Amino acid sequence: MSEVHAVRRGLLRDRCAAAGSAAALVSRPANVRYLAGGAPPGAVLLLGPGEDVLLCSRAPTGEPAQGRPDEALRIDLLPVPDGDPVVAAAGLAAESGVGSLAVEEHDLTVARHRAMAKAAPRLELADLGFTVEQQRIVKDEEEIGCLRIAAEITDQALGELLESILVGRTERHLALELERRLVDHGADGPAFATSVATGPNSGQGRHRPSDRRVEEGDFLSVGLGASYHGYRCEIGRTFVIGTAPAEWQIELYDLVFAAQRAGREALAPGAAYRDVDHAARHLLESAGHGEGLQPRTGHGVGLEIEEDPQLAPTAMGKLDACVPVTVEPGVHLPGRGGVRIDDTLVVRPEADGGPELLTMTTKELLAL
Repeated sequence: MSEVHAVRRGLLRDRCAAAGSAAALVSRPANVRYLAGGAPPGAVLLLGPGEDVLLCSRAPTGEPAQGRPDEALRIDLLPVPDGDPVVAAAGLAAESGVGSLAVEEHDLTVARHRAMAKAAPRLELADLGFTVEQQRIVKDEEEIGCLRIAAEITDQALGELLESILVGRTERHLALELERRLVDHGADGPAFATSVATGPNSGQGRHRPSDRRVEEGDFLSVGLGASYHGYRCEIGRTFVIGTAPAEWQIELYDLVFAAQRAGREALAPGAAYRDVDHAARHLLESAGHGEGLQPRTGHGVGLEIEEDPQLAPTAMGKLDACVPVTVEPGVHLPGRGGVRIDDTLVVRPEADGGPELLTMTTKELLAL
């Protein structure tokens, strides 16, 4: 992977040079990981006109969750607790003679930005913007392979939970068990805080698990994902507990399932982000559920669980091949509950079989 990371840094260096900056400072953790191969928490990456430097307050461990830094990088360990890697990087850039340093202003606090200006007063600080985030949208096959394994782990954890007795257990207990199972199967940890919602709580996105106990006849909606070597996936499923589903539950489930399928089928290279959202959203709106819908139908995933692109009504842009996204419509009826169905997929051209589904747990409405 050393060559891969060098190529990524080279692309960024070229973009900075075209914008008039001879050096760039990358501080957002996922962006550092993407360009360096791995880094301990708090590390930053300085791309200079000469060598590239990873500045850290602690030595890299090489653990899968942190990744292993590219061997071509110089690693500077700073004193703790006084050494701020961002300020040290600004000093290094000034010493190397560059006139302008591109920084990720959206990641820096005002205090750190001022500290950099004070440490290197003659250095012009330009905004790098979201250049690295945009570079990360299209994934290579090694990245997709990590997402595929993360999805397999997630499916395993969810499948095991569905085989256990659920009635009487709390949302919080089930969420903790799912996260333990993720780690047992090889995950770095959960990709995000696991959501378990029962009865009137079901169908809400990112519901925080409570002490409510699972009851017979409940809808149970689950949202979880594994992180594997830093790459994060997402799955959401809804089930009925302990008895045959009621008519209203079947109707609502079938509607959300149809919307989710329409969104999945709309995924293709060249498809507009907002058209994918519309494919799922208009079915729910036509059925009278326009109020209370989530502001987007899906989003990109990778080193962060919520990346670009955003599949939303006003989103601008078109999908490329090899972009992993979620499709996750849902409907929540206040006081009754609801349905969410969520998959992680990779955009592929029709000649390659169309969108690749990574999360395989059944979407059949099961009575558990």
